[in-house]
Amino acid sequence: MMRALVLILSLLWALPALAVQPDEVLSDPALEARARVITEGLRCVVCRNESVDDSNADIARDIRLMVRERLVAGDTNDQAIQYMVDRFGEYILLEPRATGSNLILWGAGPVLLLLALGIAVAAARRRKAAARETGLSTEEEARLKEILSE
Repeated sequence: MMRALVLILSLLWALPALAVQPDEVLSDPALEARARVITEGLRCVVCRNESVDDSNADIARDIRLMVRERLVAGDTNDQAIQYMVDRFGEYILLEPRATGSNLILWGAGPVLLLLALGIAVAAARRRKAAARETGLSTEEEARLKEILSE
């Protein structure tokens, strides 16, 4: 029973490695290692939030092949990545760069959080101040004492 469980778990663990087909692998181990590093950081445009290394989609295979072609042609890692960004846009990067218009996206979350906290603190202070100012009138106090004494 335990051996079967270990076998099943090891097969499930190896599934992502099956995405890269044997015919895609480069004969030069150094280039293949570079290709793997690059494709691990590229998003499959069909699968969303899955690297092209882990995806079995046809477009992921095409992207893996394009990266390997660029490396064989002599591109550096950065040039190959830039080629993919030029072709598919920044969306293809699993970890978008914090530059240009992306800075707005990176900063918007913390800024909005601080703004919401400021609004919440101001509303709490206003509510507390309003509660202190609106006490009972003398007529209301007299009526309350009358009700409580009954």
